[in-house]
Amino acid sequence: MRRLTLRQFRVFEAVARHLSFSRAAEELHLSQPAVSMQIKGIETILGLPLTEQLGKKIFLTEAGREVLHASRAITARLDDLQANLAQLQGIDSGRLNLAVTSTVNAVATGILVRFRGRHPGVSIHLGVSNRESVLEQLAATRLDLANMGQVPDGLELEATRFMDNPLVAIAPPDHPLVRKKSISIEDLAAESFLVREAGSGTRGAMERFFAARGLEIQSSMEMSSNEAIKQAVQAGLGLGILSMQTLEMELALKRLAILKVEGFPIMRHWYIVHRADKRLSPVALAFKNFLLDEATTALSLQAQS
Repeated sequence: MRRLTLRQFRVFEAVARHLSFSRAAEELHLSQPAVSMQIKGIETILGLPLTEQLGKKIFLTEAGREVLHASRAITARLDDLQANLAQLQGIDSGRLNLAVTSTVNAVATGILVRFRGRHPGVSIHLGVSNRESVLEQLAATRLDLANMGQVPDGLELEATRFMDNPLVAIAPPDHPLVRKKSISIEDLAAESFLVREAGSGTRGAMERFFAARGLEIQSSMEMSSNEAIKQAVQAGLGLGILSMQTLEMELALKRLAILKVEGFPIMRHWYIVHRADKRLSPVALAFKNFLLDEATTALSLQAQS
């Protein structure tokens, strides 16, 4: 019986992840016929179909799910092998696969710049996604580490808190509430809000905060990024609740104002996360320790100021 190749496993994993031959081809820099040919080759060797098409959608068969499970396990073992080899060479020749949620991106980018300054030979791949996408990548073992603000229960993840993440209510500078020295939660809840998409950690924190007080926020518009919300708030389309860490430029330029609301800020935290069953490469471990050291230093400086 012919054996499957690593190339075939990688191609199938991309198809299974995207449930699309064309998107898998784009990711792998191959033509769609070449991807289809690789999948057909696997099916010929195994004697079973791996995908089925219903309308315009592709689904995995039971055999396809088995092959996907195997391909992920093989990819994880190869990553471990590369990590061990990198350890023999030293961390300056390694690679770091990191994903961050969009809220933490501003902080993570600055830390990455300083990390690269210390380890210029490290190759870094940074993906910025929403929370659900980051969790999907962690589940598929495509990441070394992830930065996020809310770690779900039920997944085998190891999470270490490294920084506070206060959420504040923002408005355009000419909004009537800006002039108030104290705003009640009820008055704030009466306003219309621009919110992140369902599944966003920031949106979840907002909804839990108001629900705990028997209130429900009024959403005027749903947006997929913090930048879009900031621009819409500046335009007067509604209020927003965002991480204070993402507002430095807008506050300095007086394009936005933080509202003085009772019970605010909503205190959340940022975590560095990885799969509990994944052995961190020397590069990933070095970055995790660097991140925690940076956070400790920042807290120490705040205490002294």
